Amino acid sequence: MYTQGLDAQGREPEAPAGGAAAERFQARVDAEEKIEPKDWMPEAYRQTLIRQISQHAHSEIVGMLPEGNWITRAPSLRRKAVLMAKVQDEGGHGMYLYSAAETLGIGREEMVGQLLSGAAKYSSIFNYPTLTWADVGAIGWLVDGAAIMNQIPLCRCSYGPYARAMVRICKEESFHQRQGFEIMMTLARGTQAQREMAQDALNRWWWPSIMMFGPSDADSPHTAQSMRWKIKRFSNDELRQKFIDVTVPQAHFLGLAIPDAQLHLDEASGHYRIGAIDWSEFHAVLRGNGPCNRERLAARRAAHENGAWVREAAAAHARKLKERAAAAAAA
Repeated sequence: MYTQGLDAQGREPEAPAGGAAAERFQARVDAEEKIEPKDWMPEAYRQTLIRQISQHAHSEIVGMLPEGNWITRAPSLRRKAVLMAKVQDEGGHGMYLYSAAETLGIGREEMVGQLLSGAAKYSSIFNYPTLTWADVGAIGWLVDGAAIMNQIPLCRCSYGPYARAMVRICKEESFHQRQGFEIMMTLARGTQAQREMAQDALNRWWWPSIMMFGPSDADSPHTAQSMRWKIKRFSNDELRQKFIDVTVPQAHFLGLAIPDAQLHLDEASGHYRIGAIDWSEFHAVLRGNGPCNRERLAARRAAHENGAWVREAAAAHARKLKERAAAAAAA
């Protein structure tokens, strides 16, 4: 889902000072060549990718939690099956992304350890609770909609393994967004109580979704370098505006009101303009003070501990296979 805003987290390595190798590298990037794992790359480029891809993977894994607890409470068998498939997709996305990050020389155990210790960040959006069934719809419509806006440009990322992983992920996220919008449309066309539930979910998820794109460009000092390396193709504010321009008409179609009294269409530019974003909330959630920060990490730690026996069994099986192969080769 959830990458653009992650470039603001943590201290980014300094850009390379220059040199023939760096110049050749930049020339390849400028020519739209894909950089592959065994190719030479600046250390700052490698570290930037490790941080972004691993945090993207963490977000996919943690992102299973807000909706996963609604699988048993979904209102029909069809809804349960679709939601189960979606949550499974998110787990798969995390695995693709951990694999892509491993090509840069970092181990999966190290990345998972960073998540469980709290050293690594994940998208702040997953630290909000899912209070009603409508929240599942709002996440699909808004959160996954924002994710698609973020991630389609990543299919053209300069780093080959990341770009290729994003092709399948974006196809599945598109399904997730349509599933969420369909839930919201059903509620918006239902009873008065269902319409109110849909509006309440929109009220609570709109601003966190807007903040998913990360700080404004003026407060994102590393965006320029990431765009020069073609890791990013658009700035945070550009993507945020694209999302707003697409989503506001969808809300009008649903008959729901965007919770922003200052929202208006700028006739001159053709863009919708929004009110001021409460960045203090964004930073508070990133610091670990969101509604569900502790709950999310506790759930991931418990899952990791409960799965220890599976990892141990898999490792033992792999050792046995290796020993048998060695014995057969020696015979």
